[in-house]
Amino acid sequence: MKFYRALRPIKAMTFDFDDTLYDNLPVIRKTTIESHAALQAAHPALRDFTQQQYQQLRDTLLISEPEIYHDVTEWRRRAVELAMRNVGMSAAEATAGAAEVMRVFAHWRSQVDMPQETHDTLTLLAQHIPLVAITNGNAQADKLGIDHHFEFVLRAGPDGRSKPWNDMFHLAASRLNIAPENILHVGDDLTTDVAGAVRCGLQACWINLCEGNLMKIKDARLLPHVEISQLSSLTSLLPSAR
Repeated sequence: MKFYRALRPIKAMTFDFDDTLYDNLPVIRKTTIESHAALQAAHPALRDFTQQQYQQLRDTLLISEPEIYHDVTEWRRRAVELAMRNVGMSAAEATAGAAEVMRVFAHWRSQVDMPQETHDTLTLLAQHIPLVAITNGNAQADKLGIDHHFEFVLRAGPDGRSKPWNDMFHLAASRLNIAPENILHVGDDLTTDVAGAVRCGLQACWINLCEGNLMKIKDARLLPHVEISQLSSLTSLLPSAR
């Protein structure tokens, strides 16, 4: 554990999901394969539709509707729907087909190997302070089996612009009725989590799971308050939770 800024009393913690509470890479790889296969199976003309072509549709949507970036689930659904419309499927068929692809996506997106350390740490912390999840992604806390640890979950799109924008950070503080400076946000991303939290007046904890050197990483725009290498270290920040 390394300290870079003086810590104020911690009255609540907010958490990123992906690559903070679990390893997200194998999940994303499998989810991408399975959901794309479901897209290809929706119509004979999509059988040879490539992931590169799908990405081009996503890029097209982003150019025409920049704000869709903040809701990755809707962005994905719209791209799938567009792929189906482009091969001649009706609006109703494309809507239903996209819903099925998103159902497949949601299933595989939740097949996470959740570390016992995550459950143990969140359980202990939640006995002392309220916990909130703040995610830019589309993992669902209930399907991951961790929803009971959190007071509530905020998701980019439905709950505001994605991190590092201030929307969800400020909404969490407001709903908790706790001053931002007494909230510690925990995340793996130095831009969306660390810089985002600090700029919004929260304290920031960088979880460094890849043995990175903060002084040599280009994304290190702002120093976190504290750096940890394993989630369980958080319990030492609350004297009553040790």
